Amino acid sequence: MDILPSKSAAHRMLIAAALCEEPCDVILSERSLDIEATENCLAEIHRVRKEGATPEGNGEAVEEAQLHCGESGSTFRFLIPLVAALGMDAKFYPEGRLSQRPLSPLVEELEKKGVTFSPLGANPFHVKGQLEPGAFRIPGNVSSQYITGLLMALPLLADDSTIRVTGERQSVGYVNLTLQVLREFGIEIITERMGEELVYRIPGNQKYRSPGTCKVEGDWSNAAFWLTAGVLGEEAVQVTGLNPNSAQGDRKIVELLRRFGAKIEVQEDTVTAYPSGPSLRGIVIDASQIPDMVPALALVALAANGTTEIRHAERLRLKESDRLMSVTEVLNALGGRVEERPDGLVITGRGVLSGGRADGYNDHRIVMMAAIASLITTDKVILTGSAAVNKSYPTFFTVLEENKMGNNLERR
Repeated sequence: MDILPSKSAAHRMLIAAALCEEPCDVILSERSLDIEATENCLAEIHRVRKEGATPEGNGEAVEEAQLHCGESGSTFRFLIPLVAALGMDAKFYPEGRLSQRPLSPLVEELEKKGVTFSPLGANPFHVKGQLEPGAFRIPGNVSSQYITGLLMALPLLADDSTIRVTGERQSVGYVNLTLQVLREFGIEIITERMGEELVYRIPGNQKYRSPGTCKVEGDWSNAAFWLTAGVLGEEAVQVTGLNPNSAQGDRKIVELLRRFGAKIEVQEDTVTAYPSGPSLRGIVIDASQIPDMVPALALVALAANGTTEIRHAERLRLKESDRLMSVTEVLNALGGRVEERPDGLVITGRGVLSGGRADGYNDHRIVMMAAIASLITTDKVILTGSAAVNKSYPTFFTVLEENKMGNNLERR
């Protein structure tokens, strides 16, 4: 199967392309709700800047941009610094749990530099004012999206800026992906290490330069579920369109599946996962850099011999669902043995699951996990809330059925 384009890369490329003066064609073979949210917000930003971004002669305020970001954390957190750098007046309309997810570290830094906001948690969330260049401090262990948003916005300002990342850095791969995209669009970022801290130096007054046409590489995050299916099922699964040298941190799924004892082959842009059930054994996983992999990894752990411990995954409590809770509840409902810890999971392998009812918790990755779990259940998995996959992978169930993996799954 050919994997869909990377959601993480697409957000970044679409924003960079929108900031170019020259045309730039971002090739996307498939779009999810999150990507559509970013595209729609960028179109609204362009419209307001072009048609109504100057005060009328009577002194009335500029037109507000109305930015409907759905449940997309990337759209919300990337575009807040951007509209501030552009000096725009904008209202963001988050949906689901998005308005409850942490934002204060970013907001507090922007408030020091001339930007005003609605109270945290407000919906709509109002952003107003001209962002000023200077020194920014961001904790590295809350959300890498704060760093990405600043890295994309600060080059537009008139003077130089710095971002000092404090404390432990998590999800480093996502920041590396941002830096890669910025290089492709001609933006210079200087990275320095200052003791235990990382500092990004961002020259001001830069311009995004169009590379012409750019194709978004394949999505390792979603490919992980198909590779898991290959390991757990009765037939090998081959996924094409993946860059083995990608900056996406979730390409680590290959290494982790091999650590479990799975047979995985990588040839150019193709990864093949072979049925490996009897060979799987429990391992210890540090999830700090790969939090989105936890649902797929938890499923592999249930099929493995022995105990698997997943650590440093506390940020999963702030996703579309409290993902440590929802992984535990769903897999235990299907006959698994999962213990929830404050920052992770302890999973005792059982080889097979019994099946039963699974709630998708309005979380795309929980839905995909439950669907793939049906490959190792004795009875059917009855899944509710399956539409949540539209957030990242609208054709997931089509691909599942085309590859004859849905025989033990019933969606309601």
